[in-house]
Amino acid sequence: MTEPYRQPGGEDTGSRKAEHIRICLEEQVESRSSGGAGFDRYRFEHEALPELDWQEVDLSASWLGRKLKAPLLVSSMTGGTDEAGRINRGLAEAAQARGWAIGLGSMRAAWEKPELAASFEIRRDAPDVPIIANVGAVQLNYGLDADACRRLVELAEADALVLHLNALQEVFQPEGDTNFRGLLRLIETVCRSSGVPVGVKEVGWGLSAATAERLADAGAAFIDCAGAGGTSWSQVERHRARSRLHAEAADAFADWGIPTAECVPAIRLRLPQATLIASGGLRSGVDAAKAIALGADLAGFGRLLLPDAASGGDAARNISARMEQIEFELRTAMFASGSGTLRELAQGDKLKPVRL
Repeated sequence: MTEPYRQPGGEDTGSRKAEHIRICLEEQVESRSSGGAGFDRYRFEHEALPELDWQEVDLSASWLGRKLKAPLLVSSMTGGTDEAGRINRGLAEAAQARGWAIGLGSMRAAWEKPELAASFEIRRDAPDVPIIANVGAVQLNYGLDADACRRLVELAEADALVLHLNALQEVFQPEGDTNFRGLLRLIETVCRSSGVPVGVKEVGWGLSAATAERLADAGAAFIDCAGAGGTSWSQVERHRARSRLHAEAADAFADWGIPTAECVPAIRLRLPQATLIASGGLRSGVDAAKAIALGADLAGFGRLLLPDAASGGDAARNISARMEQIEFELRTAMFASGSGTLRELAQGDKLKPVRL
């Protein structure tokens, strides 16, 4: 059922981010993609005699020159408001404790209003793990340039920058920037001149193998497929629509996109050497194990962590407990499939398609 549309009214980036947090916490905004992220289409072949000690199953990884206790990432979510700053600090503190990488939400707010920068300054809370700065690639067509990207990386004391692609969201966002013409050339300029690794990610509709290859050829140091099956930003923007046309049209795209479990093996086949992140609709450590078995180097979790991050009180402890469960599930999936290391898990021979 389409929600009543909102009446027109001016909003800056900060207030938009606050509204996004509320909608993601309170409304039904998940993709209605048939089969979700697609991980239910696979199962591990159970190994009754794993010949492993569960305690010694090795989850350790490294990325961007930093060690990780597990191949896991807090996906980019928010920033630009006081509440978003509290959420980011809680996520960062938990990421540090658990040894996960962490991505920041879009830093456009800090680019537009430097006084909002504090909500993205999390290095003190996460001194040892990779931090990824983030901004919308389309902003390269609206005044953002390579120098500004470098400043955002410096502001966040980040190890890398990710440029996110959100074309469909921009169409439905009342304030949307929809000129994506010539963007690949501008992305290449940032990749070649930034001084730090620059990756590219979708925001929940997935990347085809062909598009991932174009981005890699342009210099992208890593690819985050961010496939369908989790949060659908057309559905988030449906709750912010200022016309009935946009509200009802957004609902037609509730099942749009390439499921994550389809993106990963297709991109890995096309780009065997690329650093590939699987995010979008992962709900457990078993999903993370499947993503790695399908070809991902890291698995990202976003809205699954948001309620704990926004809970107030000792949010970091609540997030850390959720992360610990994901790690426990990942370790156990590896153990019960006879994979003692991530390299063994990544061979993929223990993962079988479900016969329908």
